[in-house]
Amino acid sequence: MRRHVGMLVLMRFVRLDGPFCRRCGIATVRDMTAKSLVQGWWGYASSVINPITMLLNVGPMLKFKRLPEPEAGYREPLHLGKPLFRRPEILGLLVPVAVVALIVAAVVSSTDHRAVAGACIVNRGTDDAPQIAVVDCGGDEAAYRIVGRVDGVADDSQCDQFRDAVATYTQEADSATYTLCLAPVGNAS
Repeated sequence: MRRHVGMLVLMRFVRLDGPFCRRCGIATVRDMTAKSLVQGWWGYASSVINPITMLLNVGPMLKFKRLPEPEAGYREPLHLGKPLFRRPEILGLLVPVAVVALIVAAVVSSTDHRAVAGACIVNRGTDDAPQIAVVDCGGDEAAYRIVGRVDGVADDSQCDQFRDAVATYTQEADSATYTLCLAPVGNAS
């Protein structure tokens, strides 16, 4: 049975071997997996390693469930405790789900990947601090149609090659640098 503890830079692997009776094995797998659900996500590589660690506990759990109930022994078997999905530690699954949801939301809401030739945009900010948003070209909000996009440069003169372009928008960031060449939409006021 395995448990993973993620720490921001470091990580710790816990492995427990031994002969276990049915009840002690099931209780230990549940406990170690529950602790991994809470402590296992807190590092860079842990987001990949922790799920693998928890999946590795499935095999031992299945083996323990096939064992017969313990008979009289030299000590009392462990109490099984609640099943994993009835413990509060199961909320630890919300950590990776929330991270993935935030990443997807950031990518979907990002204008960078949707601002392509043919799309329409509107400036929801000011001329000094523009907030460009991609909108439906048939809607009343559409102000400009992108007639060209030049990646890798933030230079208004690059739009001279697009004859319909009357305005430009440049984005300079570490992740994306580009120039949008814009023409007015027919229904723009």
